[in-house]
Amino acid sequence: MSNIIERMLESFYGKYGDRNSKPVLFFSPGRVNLIGEHTDYNGGFVFPCALNFGTYLMIRNNGGKNIRFSTLNFTEEHSVPVKEEYKRIERSWVNYPLGVINEFAKLGYLLPGSDLLFYGDVPNGAGLSSSASIEMVTACAVNEITGAGLALIDLVKLSQKAENIFVGMNCGIMDQFASGFGKKDHAIFLNCDTLDYENVPLILGDYSLIITNTNKRRGLTDSKYNERRAECDKAVEYLQAYRKIRNLSETGTDELALLNKYIPDEIVLKRARHVITENGRVLEAVKVLKENNIARFGELMNQSHDSLRGDYEVTGIELDTLVYEGRKIAGVLGTRMTGAGFGGCTVSIVHKDHVEEYINTITEAYTRKTGLNADFYQPSVGNGSGRIEF
Repeated sequence: MSNIIERMLESFYGKYGDRNSKPVLFFSPGRVNLIGEHTDYNGGFVFPCALNFGTYLMIRNNGGKNIRFSTLNFTEEHSVPVKEEYKRIERSWVNYPLGVINEFAKLGYLLPGSDLLFYGDVPNGAGLSSSASIEMVTACAVNEITGAGLALIDLVKLSQKAENIFVGMNCGIMDQFASGFGKKDHAIFLNCDTLDYENVPLILGDYSLIITNTNKRRGLTDSKYNERRAECDKAVEYLQAYRKIRNLSETGTDELALLNKYIPDEIVLKRARHVITENGRVLEAVKVLKENNIARFGELMNQSHDSLRGDYEVTGIELDTLVYEGRKIAGVLGTRMTGAGFGGCTVSIVHKDHVEEYINTITEAYTRKTGLNADFYQPSVGNGSGRIEF
C-alpha cells in the first residue's frame, strides 16, 4: 500500500500543487460475491466478501469554487463548479463520485471547492464492483469533510441511490453494502430485503479463492441487466394472482411448482426459477460453510452457475469456458460466474496444491476457445470502507 500512497501523493501535488497542505486519504474495497447472483434486487439473499483491492481517494479543500476530479486510471479530468444540484457528464467515470456528491447536496451538505484524486486497483469492468467502491469511498470522504455525520448504512443507501438515479444503473444494494460493511476474513450473509446481515468466518483451510477475469469488457448500463430486472418484476405481477408479494424472494423453494401454474411466459418463468432456487442455495451455502463442509459449498457454486446459464441466461462463451474447463481440473471444488454476467469474472475454490495447474490449464484452454487472455487474482478478504492514516 505504501507504494500506492507515494504514487498518489506525488501525482496529487503534481496536479494540484501546494505541498505544504496534506490531503486526506480514504479507501473502499471491491467485492466478490461467492454465491447469490441476481437475487439482491429481488429482495433475496447474497453472500459477498470485501477484497483487499478497491478504490483510493485523496481529497483536500482547495479554497476555491470548483471541485476538480482526476484519476491515475484514466487521462480524463473534470472541474465542476460547486452547486446545489449537479448534472451528468456524458459517458464519464466522474458520474460515479459526482452522483454521490449530488446526493449529499440534496440533503443540504455541500462539498466545498476540493481537489480529488482517485486510484483503483479493481479491474475496471470486471464485475468486482469498481463502481460501488468509487461511490463508497466518495461517500466516506464527503461525509467527513462536510460534517454530515451519516451512519455507514446511510452511506450505503445513498451510494446505491446515486448509481440508480444519477448514473442510470438500476443495481441492487449488495455491492455498496459489501464495500461498506466488509470484515477481514469474513463473508457477509445479507438479506437484501431487510438489510439484516451476519459476518460469517470464511475458513477455506487448504483451499484458496481464485478470481479469473474474462477480460471481455462490458458496461452494465448497456447490458441486459435492466432487462432482467424488468422480467423479474413481471414474474411478481403474475404471482400476484396466487398471493400478494412484494418481490420474488418472498416465494420459497417449496412453492416452485406454482410457477408453471401462474407464469404463462416461459422466459419470465425461467428468471423466477433462478431467483427462487438461488436463494435456497445461499441459505444452504451459509449453513455448510459454518459446518466446514467446503466440498458441498463448492457443489452449490457449480449449481449456481448452471442456473445462471440455463435459467437466467447471463453467462456467455467466455464465462462458460472458464467454468466448465475449470471443473475438469483436480482440486477445483467449485467455480461460477460472479457479478452481473455478460463478461467479468469467475470465482473458484481451488486447492492450494493445484493453483498453478489451474492457472496454466485455464490460460491455454481459454485463449484457444475465445481468443482472449484471462487474468488471475488470488485476493485476501479485507475490511470495508474507511479513512487511512498515512
